[in-house]
Amino acid sequence: MVFVALVFAAATIAIKAQSQPVPRPFPTPSSAENNPSTQEPDPRTTSTENLPTGVVLDIPIYPNASYLGAYDAGRGQTFHLFGSNVSFQEMVSYYSTILEERGNRVFDAPATHQFDTGRFRDEEMTYRPSVTIKDYTWNGSDGYLNPVPGADPTRYQTVIQIATAPPTDTVR
Repeated sequence: MVFVALVFAAATIAIKAQSQPVPRPFPTPSSAENNPSTQEPDPRTTSTENLPTGVVLDIPIYPNASYLGAYDAGRGQTFHLFGSNVSFQEMVSYYSTILEERGNRVFDAPATHQFDTGRFRDEEMTYRPSVTIKDYTWNGSDGYLNPVPGADPTRYQTVIQIATAPPTDTVR
């Protein structure tokens, strides 16, 4: 009985700690938060001419996939996310054909499949250059939530993550 009460108390404390916002100081006019050059672009205002293409990423992008955003992966690498309402298996088949390789099933639940697109160089990279496909409808989920409020579709069945190689240094 005491054990159950302790577990319940610990769970309650953990939930309350997660729900409380972390206090942040109010940004000053000279802070990085108010400097437009240091802010990330808002995906709702990004023009289509700034979106990465298959040529820029050196990886074909599934037709009709929606660009969801880019994230700094460190060491000059970037993760680019694309959403699609094509099934996971169709997406894996598409990239198997386009990249001419089978790739590797990384996880069965949720289904995640990775295709290597470049050699991993430990001294220059954090992540292997690759295309990773993930099924977001696993276990009855509605899918990956579209980060743009009010956009159509509201959720994506499958997400494509492209990890780029760092830019090569031309002067060595």
